[in-house]
Amino acid sequence: MNLLGKIFKTYFPFLMGCLILFTPVASVKALEEMAIFAGGCFWCLEHDLEELPGVISVQSGYTGGQIDNPSYRNHKGHQEAVRVLYDSLELSYENLLRSYWRNIDPYDSSGQFCDRGDSYRPVIFFSDELQMNSANLSLEKAAKELSISLNKLGVKIQPASEFWLAEDYHQNYAERNTIKYKFYRYSCQRDQRLEEVWGENASRGIDWVK
Repeated sequence: MNLLGKIFKTYFPFLMGCLILFTPVASVKALEEMAIFAGGCFWCLEHDLEELPGVISVQSGYTGGQIDNPSYRNHKGHQEAVRVLYDSLELSYENLLRSYWRNIDPYDSSGQFCDRGDSYRPVIFFSDELQMNSANLSLEKAAKELSISLNKLGVKIQPASEFWLAEDYHQNYAERNTIKYKFYRYSCQRDQRLEEVWGENASRGIDWVK
């Protein structure tokens, strides 16, 4: 082995270790952001948002209440919600918010579609000041697009609290129970109501109408 080969063999592991040690990982982590929304049945909201480009995963669960370890049978005070993990370089929080709005009935503060009660009311849960500001701005833009005053909107904006995962059989429900899911969604007239509210922009994340 020549001298150059010996030097390479001796110092290459050290150089690679330094490269791994000092390469910033924050930039990788910064790609992944989290958002939490409640908008009626979590099966539907999960399915609507997980198809967006840039969304990494969507999980159904319960949040907003005081009960520890809530379940589908007992989650009083909690809302059915979804936790969205997304790539912030491909999908901004602002655009994710817009898609959220276009998949809910923003007028209904007492539930969503055929699901009634506190568990199903629409809420945007913010995790920091930036998300809070973006959520409030989205509220204004939604009101402007719909040509209504802010007090006509039933969506609440509140701080995020602990998110509890729903039971396994609720996760990816639309894919695992396609026929039942489609029947439920149709019976609930979710898409019909979305079209009534948002028109051709229903379920779409295109720019706000000014």
